[in-house]
Amino acid sequence: MGTKQRLEKFYNLADKAFECLPEELSSRIDNLEISVDDESRETGLLGLYEGVPLTDRGMDYFGMLPDRITLFARAIETAAEEDGLTIYEVIRTTLLHEIAHHFGIDDDRLDELGWA
Repeated sequence: MGTKQRLEKFYNLADKAFECLPEELSSRIDNLEISVDDESRETGLLGLYEGVPLTDRGMDYFGMLPDRITLFARAIETAAEEDGLTIYEVIRTTLLHEIAHHFGIDDDRLDELGWA
């Protein structure tokens, strides 16, 4: 399978994971884009949230570019293989972790909750 086809399949799994989020969570997401890159910037980095968390947005937050969650395909595929999980399972966990950042939850709190 070529890179383009592999990434298309990966993106479809990411879409499925997003669509399966509970309504009480997905309905609160605001101004967020999800993208897929083949390679991560750092070894072992599965996903990255970039933006202004909902908890930090004030009355002057308008007209902003969307926050972005980037899922890194190769790193997620490698993690799935190493941990004996499906790619979908690792995408879902990574997506939830990054969405938590969108809601203003930091890595220390995610670690406490078992999501780091």
